[in-house]
Amino acid sequence: MDQAIYKKLIQNDSTLLKNNIIKITDNKYILNNKYKIGVVTLKKDIAQFVNNSMQKILIDLDKLNGAYTNDMVLVQIIFHPRGRIKAKVIKVIERNNNKILCFVDNQNIYTVKDNIKLNTKESLSNYIDGDILVINQNKIINSLGNINNPKLDEIISLYLKDQEYRSQEYKTNINDEFKITKRVDLTHLPFCTIDPMSAKDHDDALYYDKYEHILYVAIADVSAFIQEGSQLDIEARRRAFSIYLPNKVLPMIPFSLSAQLCSLIPDVKRFSFVAKIHLDIKNLTVLNSEFFEATIVSKNKYSYEEIDNVLEDQNNGYDDILKLYSITKKFRKKRLADGFDFRTQELRLKLNKDQSLTHTVVETSSPSHKLVEECMLLANCQSAKKLNDLGIFRVHDEPSAKSIEKLIEDIAMLGIKAKIKSDIHKTIQAIQSQANQVGLENEVDELIIQSQQQARYGSKSLGHFGLGFKDYSHFTSPIRRYADLVLHRILKTRQIPKDIDDICLYISDKEREIATLVWDLEDRKYARWANENIGIVVEAIVVDTVNSIAKLTSHMNGVRVICEKYDGEKLFSKIKLKIKSSNIISKEIKGIIL
Repeated sequence: MDQAIYKKLIQNDSTLLKNNIIKITDNKYILNNKYKIGVVTLKKDIAQFVNNSMQKILIDLDKLNGAYTNDMVLVQIIFHPRGRIKAKVIKVIERNNNKILCFVDNQNIYTVKDNIKLNTKESLSNYIDGDILVINQNKIINSLGNINNPKLDEIISLYLKDQEYRSQEYKTNINDEFKITKRVDLTHLPFCTIDPMSAKDHDDALYYDKYEHILYVAIADVSAFIQEGSQLDIEARRRAFSIYLPNKVLPMIPFSLSAQLCSLIPDVKRFSFVAKIHLDIKNLTVLNSEFFEATIVSKNKYSYEEIDNVLEDQNNGYDDILKLYSITKKFRKKRLADGFDFRTQELRLKLNKDQSLTHTVVETSSPSHKLVEECMLLANCQSAKKLNDLGIFRVHDEPSAKSIEKLIEDIAMLGIKAKIKSDIHKTIQAIQSQANQVGLENEVDELIIQSQQQARYGSKSLGHFGLGFKDYSHFTSPIRRYADLVLHRILKTRQIPKDIDDICLYISDKEREIATLVWDLEDRKYARWANENIGIVVEAIVVDTVNSIAKLTSHMNGVRVICEKYDGEKLFSKIKLKIKSSNIISKEIKGIIL
């Protein structure tokens, strides 16, 4: 350890010498072997001390003495004859330089993320319980407001994931001198967009030539406006994805691009990168495909609801769409022989003008969604096939044997006795078939999804287990995903970025980080709603028997509650409970089973 650190410690606290924690021998400072200097790490409610030798020692949370993650500390080693060696923090030597989000409670400061008490010499007399503060180097640098304000939820979630800069105006300038290239003129073709009713960033348009059986998938040509290595590109890579919150979108690229210059809005010429896919409608295969830069004009802007009505009524005025739907249904059926059809439902939180939760909306995959999905899947697959051994791929590994064993144990609790087949794919299909027979398809699909590994990005094609594809990439959404922008450049130039592995790792990590950010915000909205509804009786189903958690099916779908008086209720059993308490900061909601 650097002698300067010992000298600084003694200058700040002479008792370290008096108490024989630091000794002076031959004009050198020596640390008592019962003490160590290193860094604190915090992860999932576990604190550890790590020194230069990478030795890891557990610290009980009540022994942190005001230290927080990445702080350099002096610890005392606590030896337990029959237990694990632990440490307790004696002194914080140097604070980390990161901003820490905290809240005030009874004139003390605690971290929002971990509920760890921090020591500060600053006066808190001007603050009240629930005030949210930003701490840096043990000093208060900003006060964001009070937790009672629902408008604060967004900034809290952004701060916790180091994304607070995304709440500010996008400052990157747009260079009007975009890249000029020779383009195929497809403005005569009747492309259309099919999106949610509220969508502004239309990044894909479709046209199906029913006579030649050619599917055109036109994608917003973002790479024409954002040059590799430019300021815009650096910022887009930093963000990696657009963030979709209940009441807004925090874009990956500026709105002037995502909702205007790049967006395939109707009746306006737009640059696009087109996948032209020749279909064999007899054998349900792709004969060949080509990718090229083009100019298109979207002739119609449809919502999913409009197309659902067209498909239901078989409206002959939309013959091209009806033909395309008929073909994509057949492709989908063939695809699901190797992939999986999960009956998933997505909850959308609806907020009022004060950003308080009013209700949730259940969204399911309708026929129009499936039509668009199959077209996008075809384009994504064909784009992956155009790559060589190296590129940017969407990879989904098959579940581990341990996960499948747990899945079989879980469904056994539902009365479904399944056996492991010759491969995992057949095992899961057999489980789904049995679940259908007893009317538990939704519950079992939820368990199957939980057993899956998370998809990621990789520089080599390793297949996509869930979709059943050997080669798969993300081509269709460069407005909101950086991976798609990278793929477009590779397909155009045939050049692989030198740091492609770093790009794949970064955006995979960022994808998980953004998902947890959105969940954090949604859970805090749920907790805020529960806090305003203490004492009400609700209906719920048990979704986690280990942690006694139930999910509401009445009043406010999706709210997760920790159940008291839990008496071994079975998984997915229906219960009634009373909301007992809710902590908006920790997002913990408790209820009593009736």
